[in-house]
Amino acid sequence: MQNIIENALDNSFSYLEYRQLVSKLISEGKSTGHNQTEALLQYSELNETRMNRLEKTLKVPQELTEKLNNLTKDYIWLTISEGWCGDAAQIIPILHKLEEVSNKVELKLVLRDDNDELMQLYLTNGSKSIPKVIILEKETKEVITSWGPRPEPARKLIADYKAQHGVVDEPVKIELQKWYLHDKGLTTMKELVELL
Repeated sequence: MQNIIENALDNSFSYLEYRQLVSKLISEGKSTGHNQTEALLQYSELNETRMNRLEKTLKVPQELTEKLNNLTKDYIWLTISEGWCGDAAQIIPILHKLEEVSNKVELKLVLRDDNDELMQLYLTNGSKSIPKVIILEKETKEVITSWGPRPEPARKLIADYKAQHGVVDEPVKIELQKWYLHDKGLTTMKELVELL
């Protein structure tokens, strides 16, 4: 497992590098990932707009900034993502904002399809659900815990809908995006900071 983590870190992107890669691919009519479809490209374009908005509007509460800055150890948030993923578009800017307000957290991003061995270690109910945040102690690279693919209330929203309707379709995806919009990243921030 340690080799898989080290390989992923070697192949990782900073937030800025990740954003530049996704933008470059969109300009070429592509999405990240091994599968290329018109739908994935459209999701990538929509997600880029979402991420741009979140970068401008997200605010980290002072209490969470203080908690992060009072940590006694440094951490790496090794995060599995893809540019077409709607949850990732909502979560990755939050991780970036937390990284910006603290020198105790470093965000490293890897693409799911290019890091299958890592993804296989962090499946959610047998599926390759992303984003997945793997929290490492920076000095030792020891895995502390993992989080994802979405905060608990959002997970429950999807699980309840799937239990009732048998599928995750467009109506619940719209409800999920509304939930993210109203939450303003606060639940995700709190859940992640509590893990440290």
